[in-house]
Amino acid sequence: MQDRETQILTASDRDLDRAAQILADGGLVSFPTETVYGLGADARQGRAVAGIFAAKDRPSFNPLIVHVASLDQARRHARLDGDALRLAQTFWPGPLTLVVPLIDGHGLSELVTAGLPTVGLRMPDHPVAQKLLKALDGPIAAPSANPSGRISPTTAQHVLAGLDGRIDAVIDAGPCAVGLESTIVGFDGDTPILLRPGGLPAEAIEAALSRPLARWEDGSAINAPGQLSSHYAPDASVRLNAETPAPGELYLGFGDRDGDLNLSPSGDLVEAAARLFACLHMLDGQGKPIAVAPIPDTGLGRAINDRLKRAAAPRTL
Repeated sequence: MQDRETQILTASDRDLDRAAQILADGGLVSFPTETVYGLGADARQGRAVAGIFAAKDRPSFNPLIVHVASLDQARRHARLDGDALRLAQTFWPGPLTLVVPLIDGHGLSELVTAGLPTVGLRMPDHPVAQKLLKALDGPIAAPSANPSGRISPTTAQHVLAGLDGRIDAVIDAGPCAVGLESTIVGFDGDTPILLRPGGLPAEAIEAALSRPLARWEDGSAINAPGQLSSHYAPDASVRLNAETPAPGELYLGFGDRDGDLNLSPSGDLVEAAARLFACLHMLDGQGKPIAVAPIPDTGLGRAINDRLKRAAAPRTL
């Protein structure tokens, strides 16, 4: 995927306005945070978010961290109260991501959350990231700006080494200060859980809460980046690589194989990725088995097929 010229931008106000416009237009911009360089897209635009997965050649639709400029902006999308609010007030801006419940009308792409009812939010402690978020006046979904499985980037040169020609721009503001991804904390009811260790020590979080953190166990349901279990799965059974639907099945089409819904009539994998979770939700609500047309297992199609295989896997109790 080498199909665009990657601009190298500075941290000037003019260039940050330019970067914000690229994001608003659905483009991809790498920007510095105090942890690592992120690969950003407007978190409200499904097609833009799908572009993140395509650029990174990311093999599955893991949830993405959404960056916000303020607590007020965070509350446009999710509910922060109790311990989550206490941690946000103590450690934001900083290298802490909080996984919290979405609110009605949150406006985020379902591809950001991988179909989950929660979202990981972070307020970065970097002046360039803060200015970019304010210039866009909206949330930025951003995993690390590197090809999937590669070392996370802490300079613009690291970003270009892996993503030059795959993204629209990178903002070069020097090396990152922390150099380690954010710590992620989620909640099981009132119990705070360490989902991923990172740039903020768990001990500091425990001191702020005056109690220990529970630890996420491998094999538990995924609800944050950096975990390896399955995500949203519909209640209905799912049959893959179906040339046509069987009697009683709903059909999720692709390309010239039309159906009750079509991921992309034109066969565009980026559009299909952006529509995947919404289409599954809509079909699942009809209470019938779902058959899915074949999806090319190349490029972003690998991520779509990975998600569909998880959706179709036998349920475990």
